[in-house]
Amino acid sequence: MKIGIIGSGGREHSICESLSKSEKVKKIFCFPGNAGTSDVAENIEIDLENFEDIKNFILEKKIELIIVGPEKPLVEGLVDYLEKFKINVFGPNKIASQLEGSKIFTKKLCQKFNIPTAEFGIFQNKDDANKYLESSNYPTVIKADNLASGKGVYICNNQNEAKLAVVEIFGGKFGKAKNILIEEFLQGEEMSFFTIHDGNSFKNFGTAQDHKRVLEGDKGKNTGGMGAYSPSRLINEELEYKIINKIIKPTLKALSEIGADYKGFLYTGLMIINNEPYLIEYNVRMGDPECQTILPKIKTDLLDIFLACCEQKLSKINIEWVNKKSICIVVCSKGYPDSFQKNVEIKNINKISTNKDEFLFHAGTSHKNGKTYAIGGRVLNFVSLSEDFATAKKISMSNLEKLNWSGGFYRRDIGYKVID
Repeated sequence: MKIGIIGSGGREHSICESLSKSEKVKKIFCFPGNAGTSDVAENIEIDLENFEDIKNFILEKKIELIIVGPEKPLVEGLVDYLEKFKINVFGPNKIASQLEGSKIFTKKLCQKFNIPTAEFGIFQNKDDANKYLESSNYPTVIKADNLASGKGVYICNNQNEAKLAVVEIFGGKFGKAKNILIEEFLQGEEMSFFTIHDGNSFKNFGTAQDHKRVLEGDKGKNTGGMGAYSPSRLINEELEYKIINKIIKPTLKALSEIGADYKGFLYTGLMIINNEPYLIEYNVRMGDPECQTILPKIKTDLLDIFLACCEQKLSKINIEWVNKKSICIVVCSKGYPDSFQKNVEIKNINKISTNKDEFLFHAGTSHKNGKTYAIGGRVLNFVSLSEDFATAKKISMSNLEKLNWSGGFYRRDIGYKVID
């Protein structure tokens, strides 16, 4: 089969690598891809906002399955558009993608269907938001309603920080903002819970813990993710039962009532308090870097899983996993998540060797004249599998030392909650 993957990050590279192992895959196209995907796929420079150009290329090359990696094309309705032309697509439609596209849509859904989540208020202007903040308890959480690449969330410790967040969001830092969401701060531990859906049924697809903050000790600004480990140390049978029955099933029922059957990955971001789950957010795709920690553990042919979802036959597939721990450490350009220099050469990348338990997934990279350059904020993902987290991390750290890239930085404490 010919496969197409939309996206250019570590998530998309890890999907490419997993699919390349399938004997049924003849060729992979990646739109636009990165330096890593170019080793297993043909990178295609194309405007991801020009749905017609994407459609024409798919039809011209006779691509039989499209996997949409990032959230923006999903929220903007790429799946709906391609399906009109009988193109097979893995990913949720525009209505279902509101789960990520609008935090307020999700909060109202939680309210209506009694899904456990933080108390919240919705505000349409700075004055009303600031008035509410005057009587709020701190810390408090302030969110941009629209897509913000994982960065539109502020945890504010006082009124001054909160007012600055309001100014930045309404000022357009994450695009035009019509609404702002202010939530109570939940004191617990975060967990990412993944499921995969075919519109009728779903299966669990692993758990992870993401490190969002840029600095060690989970301090500093939010990023798209500095690293992750899988599985989460919090998961147990009782908690899993609660997540599925209190959160995921009611959400699917709510979507069904508005005419949207969910197909694709669903990332449920949770706060766990005394073994009780509270929904923080939904993402309508695999997380990044959680995807990079989870996919290397899969034994079942990933193409078979995607096709089963598209054909509504997921219930007939048994998804098998390697019983190992996984850690991903993200290397970022110096200055990220603020301004950073682009087109910086990564000189020692060829010194990194990988095997069945060691992986190097590219993100913001490109190849030029036989050299690899950093062109984005998050650049590389070092992933290792082992019987325990400490060994997995040791392997990744060893590879990072071989890289010894002066243009980047990474957190040395990824997985600190599961490693003594």
